[in-house]
Amino acid sequence: HRRLHIKETRLSKFNQTEIKAMLGSYTKVLFVRDPFHRLIATFLQDMGISPSFSSFVQEVLDGGMHYRSVAWKPLVSLCQPCLIQYDYVVMFGFLRQELGHLLRRAGLPAGSLLPELTDSQVQWTYRWLSEQMFSELSAQQKKQLSRFYRWDLAAFPFSSSFLSD
Repeated sequence: HRRLHIKETRLSKFNQTEIKAMLGSYTKVLFVRDPFHRLIATFLQDMGISPSFSSFVQEVLDGGMHYRSVAWKPLVSLCQPCLIQYDYVVMFGFLRQELGHLLRRAGLPAGSLLPELTDSQVQWTYRWLSEQMFSELSAQQKKQLSRFYRWDLAAFPFSSSFLSD
């Protein structure tokens, strides 16, 4: 797009005509991850800020959408999947398979560019972590988290998410 090299990077800085032209000229890829896994990853990265996972979750719930970190905000509020027609949605936990497909569609050699990871190991690790962290939460926190992420859970197939229950 002709305005590609301008410093403005947020779509909200452009008018509707420019937004439509830009979005129409790009391949749009959305990477999604179970919101509970995103919470766990954020907590583990910021360990020491909150004394426990339960207190971290309470801070998130108390701060709601006004909290400064985008690491755990609902994806639908960040990526606008109802307004932007993404060409690909790549699920964390299936990265190797889906990235391979995406690279082949783009005409790139998929084998040499894929990260060295085993999706089944990643899924097993997050399943175990999820069980441990979920058990720390009160019934009220579990209910509030499910409500907080309800649109993500409705928009994306996180069928094995602890928040889906």
